[in-house]
Amino acid sequence: MTPFVIAIILSAAMLHAVWNAIVKTAVDRTTTLGLVALGHVIPGAVMVAVLPLPELQSLWYVALSTVVHFGYFYMLGRAYQHGDLSVVYPIARGIVPALVGLWAMIFVGEVLPLQAWLGIGLIGLGIQLSSWKALRSGVGRTALWYALGTGVCISIYSLVDGVGVRLSGNTLSYWAWGAFLHLFVTIFVFWRKRDALPTVPMRVWALGIAGGLVSMCAYGLVLFAKNFAPLGAVSALRETSVIFAALIGFVFLKEGNWKRRLGAAVLMAGGVALIGTAV
Repeated sequence: MTPFVIAIILSAAMLHAVWNAIVKTAVDRTTTLGLVALGHVIPGAVMVAVLPLPELQSLWYVALSTVVHFGYFYMLGRAYQHGDLSVVYPIARGIVPALVGLWAMIFVGEVLPLQAWLGIGLIGLGIQLSSWKALRSGVGRTALWYALGTGVCISIYSLVDGVGVRLSGNTLSYWAWGAFLHLFVTIFVFWRKRDALPTVPMRVWALGIAGGLVSMCAYGLVLFAKNFAPLGAVSALRETSVIFAALIGFVFLKEGNWKRRLGAAVLMAGGVALIGTAV
């Protein structure tokens, strides 16, 4: 994997951490997730209007990804209702790299070398270490199942979009349609929260939509990288967003233990190095 592709994926991970920090600081996370989805829809609609359609065979993947993203937002919202973000997030993201690597091997025929799997393992350990104190306190069964469901959804749409973008013939068009179809998530959340929406402060609207713009940019970078690197490796590097989120929490939100977070960062850096030199 070239340094350029690694830099693209790590930039996406950092952006992903930023929008998750926005959700974390929100009072009503369900409404904020709806606003994040809206932040995809607005630029997506503009891009869809001016860009050509992607190849028709890829549109099935856009549709399937939209359905899975709907499940992802639902699972994530429910997980946050039953458990703290500091517990839910590392469980959900921690299982993704291994699952994507497995799905890619079964359905796409991408077999990662042992060194890359060791890198995935180090990143997974780093994810858990970054939130070890919260995880030690325990997690309720309901929150655990929703967190695991969230991770499974992430792994499925990661595979679907990885295949779809390669078939699309135009990464920008595929990205635009995927963003625009977050419309269904927005409609669902806004319908559920229709009584509360009029009282939502403009600052929350602005932060939520800004988070969506950041999220969209992050995923666009990941889609671009999937054209040039194995899906399991891309997913593993993207999950370093957890340590970026942990560092944001430590520096700006005054959370956590810096020694534990530094240790997690070292593990993840080792994982990135192993993956980067293996594929």
